[in-house]
Amino acid sequence: MARSLLSALAFTLLAVQPTVATDLTAFKRPLTIPFNKVTAYSPQLATLGKMLFFDPRLSGNKNMTCATCHNPSFGFETPVETPVGAANTHLARQAPTVLNAAWVTPNFWDGRAPSLEAQAAGPIGAPAEMNGNLDDIVVEMKNIADYEKWFGQVFPNQGITKDNMLIAIATYERTVVSNWSPFDRWVDGDETAVSDSAKRGFGLFTGSAGCSACHSGWNFTDNKFHDIGLPSQDMGRAKLEPDNPKAKFAFKTPGLRNTLYRGPYMHDGSLKTMDEVISHYESGGIDRPSLASELFPLSLTEQDRKDLIAFLGTLTAEKQDIPIPTLPN
Repeated sequence: MARSLLSALAFTLLAVQPTVATDLTAFKRPLTIPFNKVTAYSPQLATLGKMLFFDPRLSGNKNMTCATCHNPSFGFETPVETPVGAANTHLARQAPTVLNAAWVTPNFWDGRAPSLEAQAAGPIGAPAEMNGNLDDIVVEMKNIADYEKWFGQVFPNQGITKDNMLIAIATYERTVVSNWSPFDRWVDGDETAVSDSAKRGFGLFTGSAGCSACHSGWNFTDNKFHDIGLPSQDMGRAKLEPDNPKAKFAFKTPGLRNTLYRGPYMHDGSLKTMDEVISHYESGGIDRPSLASELFPLSLTEQDRKDLIAFLGTLTAEKQDIPIPTLPN
């Protein structure tokens, strides 16, 4: 009788334990930043790029920086539906995060920039965004003694040029990497790093909910474009691939590191909370020819939703200090 009771208890305990069949090594973070096929990293170059990233003199009215839309306090995004640009109007799209940009290519929601260097030039010169003029900015920077000196040291015989400014900004952006999180400690073998709820959420994420079909790898993105069925007039990737029917309403899969700091969500900031995001995916999205084949209606319980959010919370870095640089006068 006692043995039967113990067996039943053991079976019950086993039944409620979260099971994770997915190979966690597929989500193991890299230990180095990929600087192959781009300008080699140096601390001086990255520091110079960081100064430019936070310098309002890159904007036409000297009142905006790259960090205005890519705010470190909000996962290098903005905490509003879409950023407000130089014309004091909301932009059409949310600012994509700079986190882990070294592993993201191409850039922008529609992938129109093939590199971070090309991406950096876009917002600076766009009238609706920073409304800067790179030619004028070069002239101004050459009149700032410290910038002149530091560019001369980092780029001997070249100094301050448009290309060198963009190289510096892109180099800094490649160093913006999300720190270790509880999820990473779990992947590394610490079974106590995340809760049972989070483990169940990861099982859903990689299993029946199908999230990892697009949010894959350590940065949780396939770097591809998908129509996820949001109501929108923005044609997304189709502007670059007009002959591809699947490119209509398709946008880049965002990475999910520090994602709970990064609301509102989606390319247009239309979903304010992660609960709304999960509800959208439960619905399966708008049924149209371009809808991604990875999407399908879900049937989740309230506990499932809590477990998914618990898992997503484990992707938030335990410590992420981004000190603001001192700029030269």
